[in-house]
Amino acid sequence: MALAPKPLTLSFVSPFPTPHPFLNPKHKPLFPNLHSQKLPTLIICKSTQTDIPDSPVSTPEFDGAGPSAPTRGEIFLQRHQSSAASATVLAEIKKKKKNKDKGVKASASTVPSCYGCGAPLQTSVSDAPGYVEPDTYSLKKKHRQLRTVLCGRCKLLSHGHMITAVGGNGGYSGGKQFVTAEELREKLSHLRHEKALIVKLVDIVDFNGSFLARIRDLAGANPIILVVTKVDLLPKGTDFNCVGDWVVEATLKKKLNVLTVHLTSSKSLVGIAGVVSEIQKEKKGRDVYILGSANVGKSAFINALLKMLSYKDPVAAAARKYKPIQSAVPGTTLGPIQIEAFLGGGKVYDTPGVHLHHRQAAVINSEDLPALAPQSRLRGQSFPNPQLILDNPLADRIRSNGLNGFSIFWGGLVRIDITKVLPETRLTFYGPKALQLHVVPTEVADEFYQKEVGVLLTPPTGKQKADSWMGLEAKRDLQLKYHDIERPACDVAISGLGWISVEPFSQSFKSPESSVVEASGEISLVVHVPKPVEIFVRPPLPVGSSGGEWYQYRELTEIEQEVRPKWYF
Repeated sequence: MALAPKPLTLSFVSPFPTPHPFLNPKHKPLFPNLHSQKLPTLIICKSTQTDIPDSPVSTPEFDGAGPSAPTRGEIFLQRHQSSAASATVLAEIKKKKKNKDKGVKASASTVPSCYGCGAPLQTSVSDAPGYVEPDTYSLKKKHRQLRTVLCGRCKLLSHGHMITAVGGNGGYSGGKQFVTAEELREKLSHLRHEKALIVKLVDIVDFNGSFLARIRDLAGANPIILVVTKVDLLPKGTDFNCVGDWVVEATLKKKLNVLTVHLTSSKSLVGIAGVVSEIQKEKKGRDVYILGSANVGKSAFINALLKMLSYKDPVAAAARKYKPIQSAVPGTTLGPIQIEAFLGGGKVYDTPGVHLHHRQAAVINSEDLPALAPQSRLRGQSFPNPQLILDNPLADRIRSNGLNGFSIFWGGLVRIDITKVLPETRLTFYGPKALQLHVVPTEVADEFYQKEVGVLLTPPTGKQKADSWMGLEAKRDLQLKYHDIERPACDVAISGLGWISVEPFSQSFKSPESSVVEASGEISLVVHVPKPVEIFVRPPLPVGSSGGEWYQYRELTEIEQEVRPKWYF
């Protein structure tokens, strides 16, 4: 009697996947005749889905049949252990990467700096920048307040003391604890490799001397916002439309990536709002670096910038409490000072002033530095001057032959020998009022200088300083051509001091006996300055009420109008 076939049993389907559930060895086929003795070749598809999300563990491959086949429980445990191990490894890698990044940031700011000048804080050398009393340092470090510490040098600077910190230039004695001009430049060399927004400052009183000729070595291809400072010092009646156009024309010759030009005054906040708007427009998540030569007014500009930002930005308002120190001493800022100034992120960096050896500040004594900084609006001093009281023989000689054969001393820093001018030629000096003008015949100029330097001709101030003074060793012959007697021929700019406007034919000195003057000609001057100081001959800067009358705007093409940077005031 034949046995009845076993009934087909439907087993419960487990939610846990198995490699090949249809190959269970205990299960016999219903129709054995339809199957051969040899099992068919199976195509196995791996699944990337697992019970733990985002796990890289795939479904285990088939491990055999019969007694060697893993049970469902073993498969579940293997997959669970693999996922847990993978998660542990990934977490360890992420932790190491985070610690590495944190270590890099910590190493960059390991040494705390003075918020006033950026010098690293130290407790060993009391007369060096960054010195803090050991007790104060320990207390601030304990409470994690080293970012709020002002070094001893900055405290003295804030009270008007003249303490230099840049060695190796002119009258600076320096020392091993001081930084050099090359070291200051080195601190800014990384900018060319970073994506940043550069705000470059230029002093309008010393435009050529403070422009930084090698600015591309520092800024690289980064965009530049050009800020012209101290415009409130220009003579009364100046037409700033003419000045703005003059600055743009001078900037175009530098071939820089300048976005806009702003005429500003940090003292009166004129033009600062426009700079703030331009920075917020062009920042685009980048850090902002304030660049400029020493004593161009960077710290004063940053203080004005923070004041303007603080009206709407609480972050900038908090940053005003610990703002950089301002002083007349070159090298007040010794290291980059990081300032949190924007609510949406990004920082402002006050950078060390780049020291230029060709400026007057690099050759005079530190105590005479305030004499080079104009404190009020400039008023041009002209020669010949009808109101000037001179000895009768001297006055008669000037009236008959003009300034030919005379020498003019601008303090003890500049001497101008006038060799060939028209009788109606006038020289107007724009610079600090502390430097007095003295005119003498050229034949006695050498004797006059040796006798009066340090006494009547200051700076240098005092005979003791005059004995070690290098004198006016550099001499430059200037042949100045003019093509229009209705306007100044040019400016002779003295780096770090000011400029001299050369007016070939002044209407105020025209006499009835004056003959017809040719529309073009040449003026000859010899300028004496200290050896490293540089002399620039440039187109005349249109200042005063007369500047707007004679200044001529250049005709621009459509292409020039598109690429030409706009200026704002």
